[in-house]
Amino acid sequence: MKQGINRLVKLLTGVELAIACLATVLIFVLILFQAAQRYLPVPQIVWAGELSQFGLIWLTFVAAGVLVTRNGHIAVQLIDNFGGPVVARVVQTLAMALVAVISAAFTWACWELVHSAGFLTSPALGLPMSWVYVIALVGLVSATVRAAVSAVQIARFGPPPPDHDDPALAPGPLAGAAGLAGAEGPTDAAGEASR
Repeated sequence: MKQGINRLVKLLTGVELAIACLATVLIFVLILFQAAQRYLPVPQIVWAGELSQFGLIWLTFVAAGVLVTRNGHIAVQLIDNFGGPVVARVVQTLAMALVAVISAAFTWACWELVHSAGFLTSPALGLPMSWVYVIALVGLVSATVRAAVSAVQIARFGPPPPDHDDPALAPGPLAGAAGLAGAEGPTDAAGEASR
């Protein structure tokens, strides 16, 4: 059963990331096209700006759940460093619970928005606004569920290790050139000092 849940989470994460990537490409192409329209003798397409704005909305909300799961959202981890592991566990559990509550409130508000905006259409595309808001609703539901699960997991098993403890993210050969403490300076490909 646990493997089935892990597969489902990976599948949903893949779908959310695919939508986020498509939204990013959509934004890039449409903004580039808008810039080109200004200098080329082609007819102006007024819906390009509107669709790129919708793409930014979709990108923001669809990626929210993935960021909560991967601990990639903006967080201040100052308090975690002062106390021991128990303090870190309590603080991070409360933080994730707060994220879940706020995401649930946004989910409810977005649900109301989807239902109340059914008759509204976008100015240039004529797209029903409820279609625009549905993708945001999916992202908010994902963020709510993932934050609640993460709060329970942190409460039971403790916080995940911070990213800076990963040896793959340790300062590299350019750390010395940047003036970071503990670095010996630039090295060549063989790891020898280049000084």
